Amino acid sequence: MTTEPDLNLLIALDVLLNEASVAAAARRLGLSASAMSRTLSRLRSVTGDPLLVRAGRNMVLTPWAEAIRERSQNAVLEARAVLRPAVAEQHPASLDCTFTLRANDGFVEAFGPALIATAALSAPLVRLVFAPKPEKSVKPLREGRVDLEIGVLGEMGPEIRVQALFRDRFVGVVRQGHPLSQLPDVSISDYVAWGHVVASRSGRAEGPVDQALAEQGVQRRVSAVVPAFPASLAVARASDLVALVPASFLLNQPAGLLHRFELPVKTAAITVSQMWHPRSEVDPAQRWLRQLLLTVCRQRVPD
Repeated sequence: MTTEPDLNLLIALDVLLNEASVAAAARRLGLSASAMSRTLSRLRSVTGDPLLVRAGRNMVLTPWAEAIRERSQNAVLEARAVLRPAVAEQHPASLDCTFTLRANDGFVEAFGPALIATAALSAPLVRLVFAPKPEKSVKPLREGRVDLEIGVLGEMGPEIRVQALFRDRFVGVVRQGHPLSQLPDVSISDYVAWGHVVASRSGRAEGPVDQALAEQGVQRRVSAVVPAFPASLAVARASDLVALVPASFLLNQPAGLLHRFELPVKTAAITVSQMWHPRSEVDPAQRWLRQLLLTVCRQRVPD
C-alpha cells in the first residue's frame, strides 16, 4: 500500500522556495531554525531533490526547485481556496475588506476617482488599493498579491480569466493655443512638422504611430521620451511638443489646458481588460468588484 504524502509539507515547501532561506522560512512559519532544517530534510527525502543548496554565504534553488516553484505556490493557493468556507451572497454595504488593483498611472487618473466614489456609495467599508504596474506580469495575480490586473492583455498564462472593459484609441495632444490646435483637421505634414514626446517604460522612441507614418514615407521627430503617459501630457502642456496618448487618459484632465485631435494615420484599437486568477472566480465580493469596475468603465467610455 502506497503511503500518502504529508500535505502539511506543501506549505513549508512553498515558503522555502519563495524565501530561498531556511532562516527566513522559519520566521514566516513561526518555527525554530532547527525545526525548519528538519522540515527541509523531510522535503528532500520526499521529493528526492536537495531543493536548496549552498552557494557561498547564501542558499540557491536547484533546477528542480525552480521548476516546481510556481506549481507549489498555486497548489497552496488552491488548497486554501478549497478549504475556505463558501461565502453567501453579501450586500455590498456589509463588505469590509481591501481590494488591490494593479493598474498604470493613466488608468488610475482617468477611472480611479469615479471608481472610488461609486464604491463608497454602495460599500463604504471597502478599501481600494491601486498598486503600481512597472511591467506586465502574471506573478502578482498568481501569488495572490493583487485581486485584479487592469490593462492591455499580454502573456498572462492560460489559467487567467479575462474580461474586456472598454476599447480605446490613440489621439494626438498639444497645449491649448498650439498652432495645431487652431486647425480643423491635422494632416500628416502638419503632424510631422513638430517635435514629439513619447511615453515608453522601456525608453523606446518608436510608438504605434511610427509604422503608419513609415508606410506613408514620412517620419516624426521625437524630442523626448518619458516613462508614462501622464508625464507626456505634462510635457505637452508646458511645451510645443506633440503627445500621443490613449483617449481615455484625457477623461479627468482640466478643461482648457490641452487640445486633442484625431491622428492623421490609423493605429490599432486598444482593448483594456480586467484579469483575475481562477481562485477568485466565484467569490461574491470579487464578483461585486469586477462588476463595479465594468460598470464604471463602460459608463465613462461607452461603446
